[in-house]
Amino acid sequence: MNDSASRITARRAALGPRLAILGHHYQSDEVVAHVDFRGDSLELSRRVPDLAAEHIVFCGVFFMAESAAILARPGQKVHTPEPGAGCTMSNMAPAALLESVLRSLTAQGRKLIPLTYVNSSAQVKAVCGRNGGSVCTSANAKTMLAWALKQGDGVLFLPDKNLAVNTAQALGLVPERRHALDIRGGGRRLDLEAARRADLLLWPGCCSIHHQMTARHVQAARAAHPGCLLAVHPECPPGTVAAADAAGSTSFLIRFCQEAPEGSTLVIGTEAALVDRLAKEYAGRKTVLPLRPVRCANMAKTTPEGLAALLDRLDAAAPVRVDPRTTEDANLALRRMLEACAAP
Repeated sequence: MNDSASRITARRAALGPRLAILGHHYQSDEVVAHVDFRGDSLELSRRVPDLAAEHIVFCGVFFMAESAAILARPGQKVHTPEPGAGCTMSNMAPAALLESVLRSLTAQGRKLIPLTYVNSSAQVKAVCGRNGGSVCTSANAKTMLAWALKQGDGVLFLPDKNLAVNTAQALGLVPERRHALDIRGGGRRLDLEAARRADLLLWPGCCSIHHQMTARHVQAARAAHPGCLLAVHPECPPGTVAAADAAGSTSFLIRFCQEAPEGSTLVIGTEAALVDRLAKEYAGRKTVLPLRPVRCANMAKTTPEGLAALLDRLDAAAPVRVDPRTTEDANLALRRMLEACAAP
């Protein structure tokens, strides 16, 4: 056991039930080895209020720790080993720009419902909460887009255009009823007439990892591995999703590998840290390969060394803080999602 691993093990033992460590599926094996719970961002955040621990350490990117802090109980402190671990997709939708765009789009009285993917900042979630909107995950995007379409006379889906289009396709919302926004120039280039005619407005963001996985890569994988089963994340471009055998959330992709027949060759289109872990898990039983071996540089910023350093100073470390107004409004958006997904 190396020095960082030894320090983490010792601090976990010393802190005992005061500490819980959560890790996203895209974290490295060296970090995942020390987590108490592993999952996707919202799945982990929703665990927080039920934990007895005083200190919750979230190994992921910063917006995930923010979401956990929003859902935490009074007295719980959420920490992240690497506050500088951002998210390119989240950064593509600044809250101030969203507010400006919404003002322009609703200036004539239109009731436009903002629906943000969970991969967004606490401030963006709060804007959605204040404006009658909600949040979605890759697993429930279809349910939440259908919900949002019933709440007003249009939906602004952000920040991931690929997830929006793939979800619209699944709901049968034709391209003629969609419009991709031009948010350049602080929103001054919006085509307000085209936006007015559309039911679904698309924010032009994307995941820098999944967007690199194209239909051409699907074709190459099928040529290299005849008979393979191929599944991708819905943050991939629509052409990639259409060419795959299946598409779904991170949890779906894990189940896809679990449920595939023994001896299968599986090609998985998502972040390589997870694909590598699945390949090790099923070695000798199933062959699991990445559609593209692309890694998230921000997820990789959390290291065992950084986790050990945080645990060494945990009682004095400043927790992740979200201001009360943002917390209240973001929580409203999250509650709407939970209620909509719980409805029969």
